[in-house]
Amino acid sequence: MTDCPWGSATPELQIYHDQEWGKPQYDPQKLFELLCLETYQAGLSWQTVLKKRTAFREDFLQFDPQSVAKMTDADIERLMQDPRIIRNRLKLTDTVINARALIELEAIEGFETYLWSFVEGQPIVNQPLTASEVPAQSALSQRISKDLKKRGFKFVGPTIIYSFLQGAGLINDHLVGCSAK
Repeated sequence: MTDCPWGSATPELQIYHDQEWGKPQYDPQKLFELLCLETYQAGLSWQTVLKKRTAFREDFLQFDPQSVAKMTDADIERLMQDPRIIRNRLKLTDTVINARALIELEAIEGFETYLWSFVEGQPIVNQPLTASEVPAQSALSQRISKDLKKRGFKFVGPTIIYSFLQGAGLINDHLVGCSAK
């Protein structure tokens, strides 16, 4: 069988690819974490984010949206001094903004219910033969991105959202013949 080429580049990527990527995720806190990490990945490699994930979890209180939403400018300043994470002020601030937006969304219908409604509760299973057949975004990611922005989320463009949907298992883009599929 042929694994997805990116998923075997390093041991960390192999574990993530085999155990997490493309597996349907329904836990709102884990979905929030993944959405946040995808924003940090923009402009960088996923390998970089994975190496810093433990520190991100510590600094963002295990990505508990209620706790993150209470973070202040002083907390952002403290995080800007932590070399263990990606220190981009806009992304750090947007993580707090997104936690607040998520809480509002949760009060209406639940983050996981909201997300999975876009795919009618079933993962979209694509059958790419090569990595070049996997798009960077789709009509679905554009629609979700637009809706999230209307709900107050930041840094959720269609490319970030497509990657998030893949990671959360709403879209399965494992290559045909991939052992993790």
